[in-house]
Amino acid sequence: MNHRRARRAKSEINVVPYIDVMLVLLVIFMVAAPMMQPSVINLPSVGKSNIEVAAKPLTVEISAEGALGLIDAQGSAAEPQADVATLVAAIKAKMGSETERPVIISADKNVKYEVVVQTMDGLKNANIARVGLMVQPK
Repeated sequence: MNHRRARRAKSEINVVPYIDVMLVLLVIFMVAAPMMQPSVINLPSVGKSNIEVAAKPLTVEISAEGALGLIDAQGSAAEPQADVATLVAAIKAKMGSETERPVIISADKNVKYEVVVQTMDGLKNANIARVGLMVQPK
């Protein structure tokens, strides 16, 4: 007589492969974590500067509507500029051989950020070395 054992279904889960996968992921994250640098934003301070500027800066005014103007000296009226390209050409003409003359951007606090960035980008692309932002101290 042939007695066979009846096959029963196994109701256990083999967790060894899951543990292997988790250990591999743990090793990957342990190796990759020190390589990730958190981004740091250095914000400009509004305190007084001890540095005296010998050359009188050129001032780019940006109104709340986004209109551009160029001021050569303190107290003079702003010369209206059509766009960033004409502004850069006017700045280059006023700077002449003074390549280290600073350019300060004075923008209304309600102007779109994009207009200020486009102006700064145009000045940097024209190889104007010293570009700054005018702020009002508290």
